[in-house]
Amino acid sequence: MAVETAHQAPEMPMRRITPKIAALAAITMLALATPAQAQPADTAHHAADTAAYFEFTDITQEKAVLKLTDPAKIQHARDLISGATTDEPHVIGRIIKRPAPYNRPWSYHYNPDTIDFFDQAFEVCDATVPYVEEHLDEAGGAFLPGLIWCPWTSRLVREVPAP
Repeated sequence: MAVETAHQAPEMPMRRITPKIAALAAITMLALATPAQAQPADTAHHAADTAAYFEFTDITQEKAVLKLTDPAKIQHARDLISGATTDEPHVIGRIIKRPAPYNRPWSYHYNPDTIDFFDQAFEVCDATVPYVEEHLDEAGGAFLPGLIWCPWTSRLVREVPAP
């Protein structure tokens, strides 16, 4: 018969922390990333040619639009919308505190160079679309440190035409 002492901790299943570490690494990389240097006119023009716009929503059912310029991320977004994949369905990136013509009526938008997709992330970057608008003046401090926004309930709805 096994004797149990008062000092033994109850057995607990080992938690998988690898996805959380990966999410933290992604957030850290975004926070440390510097804005892109000015591009030569031909490179900037090429980026504009490959831009795609996607509407997304969250638990509030409010809609916002993001701009993607990376061909692999554009394809991932299209695969999410078509149902070809369900991996990394949520959006993460650094916001810019000014309006963009494609993301009306909101006073902010994602920096296209920082947008990525994720499965899980830390709570510190989670907020809904309208909450970010209501607290935009606080973004970058304790609220959305580094201006990194990762709405946990975000999901792409559809691709939209360029403005």
